[in-house]
Amino acid sequence: MSIEQFIESEVKSNDVVLFMKGTPQFPQCGFSGQVVQILDHVGVPYKGLNVLDSTDLRNGIKEYSNWPTIPQLYVKGEFVGGCDIVREMFQNGELQKMFSDKGVSVRQAAG
Repeated sequence: MSIEQFIESEVKSNDVVLFMKGTPQFPQCGFSGQVVQILDHVGVPYKGLNVLDSTDLRNGIKEYSNWPTIPQLYVKGEFVGGCDIVREMFQNGELQKMFSDKGVSVRQAAG
């Protein structure tokens, strides 16, 4: 399986996927940590993939999305954005609405 096939498989088989530096339990960069905090606050189950484990994955996800930075959030197979976009969407309520619109269950209604 190529790295592109692996990424495609992960993005398509998980409702919410975060390509990040580190893990959800131990983020290894501030931007990845911020997105983890937002997702945890909203209460969305998600899969975190550590791009530091593989140079192929780190480079492959940037090519796959045509987006130069990590972290990258995907919801229902669609690229949402990086830290700044996710943070802005969270602050204005768009992120929570997007999860709801796409049928992604949240554990709590975040304010």
